[in-house]
Amino acid sequence: MLLPVLSHMTSAALGFIVLLAFLGPPTDREAKAQSATAAAVAKPVSLPDIAIGSPKAPVTIVEYASMSCPHCAAFGENVFPMLRSKYIDTGKVRFVFREFPLDIKAAAASMLVRCIGKDDAEKHFAVIETMFKQQARLMDQTKETLFLVGKLNGMSEQDVETCETDQALLDKIAADQRYAMETLKVDATPTFFVNGEQWKGAMSYEELDAKLKTLLKR
Repeated sequence: MLLPVLSHMTSAALGFIVLLAFLGPPTDREAKAQSATAAAVAKPVSLPDIAIGSPKAPVTIVEYASMSCPHCAAFGENVFPMLRSKYIDTGKVRFVFREFPLDIKAAAASMLVRCIGKDDAEKHFAVIETMFKQQARLMDQTKETLFLVGKLNGMSEQDVETCETDQALLDKIAADQRYAMETLKVDATPTFFVNGEQWKGAMSYEELDAKLKTLLKR
């Protein structure tokens, strides 16, 4: 009988049962948490997203990366081209790149990427690729590397210096990084959100491919 059993329970125990009933089974709770995270990731931030792929794609991948992060550079060189060919360019994945500079050199590189790319996502990704390829030099000869990348994209040294002293741009990058840290719990690079599910650290193409195949079957 239900009532006699309940009559002997403490209020704390009853509260726990009510809480469990409210939260639902673990899979329900996990699904709701992932959905909430996906909504938080999708929320517009200070800077426009650098994104390629169909807005209607069934899977969205958001990468938080630092221009000074070797694992981010390795992902960009070894994984991203295959991801783009198989999933992004075919309309299955929308890919969003967000800045999470780990140091002032990475922040400076991110600022230049924004100044060069402006509203052109393809140009953004091309400059990101260049920055990653120049990563070792960026760390050792930051100013010279920024001037070089700027020159390759039609900017004078004065243009680069103007970009790098844009306090409003730096403030927006910092604000978006704080949001990632405080709300999305990003604390390392690269960090990925695949339809709201967080993946920390480097991912091989094989791991990502297996994950995407599972998601696209649903």
